[in-house]
Amino acid sequence: MPRPTPAQFVYGSATVVFSTLAMLLLSQTSSGVGVIAIALTGLALGVLVAVMAALPRGARAAPRTTAPAPSPDAPDPPPSDLPSPPTANSGSTGAALSKHSLRP
Repeated sequence: MPRPTPAQFVYGSATVVFSTLAMLLLSQTSSGVGVIAIALTGLALGVLVAVMAALPRGARAAPRTTAPAPSPDAPDPPPSDLPSPPTANSGSTGAALSKHSLRP
C-alpha cells in the first residue's frame, strides 16, 4: 500500500477541520452524541477527499461512452469520394528516401 503524499495529508486534514467546524456551527448541537456523529462525518469526508486526491485525473472523470464495435456481419462502409492521403511509400521513393539530410 503506497504512503500518502503531503498533498493528501493537507487536503484531508483541511477537510476534516473545516467541514467539522461548519457542521458544528450550522447544527448548533450540544449533545455528546451529535458532536461525535459530526466528528465522524468530518473524518469520513477527510478520508474521502484524501483518497480522491490520490486518483489520477482520468479516473475521477465520468467514463466516456465509446462507439460500439462493428459486428462481423455488418457491411463495409461506403467508399469515400475524398482522395486518400499521401503515404511515405507513394510517388518516387528511390532518390528522395536514399539521401540523408545531413550528408552533402
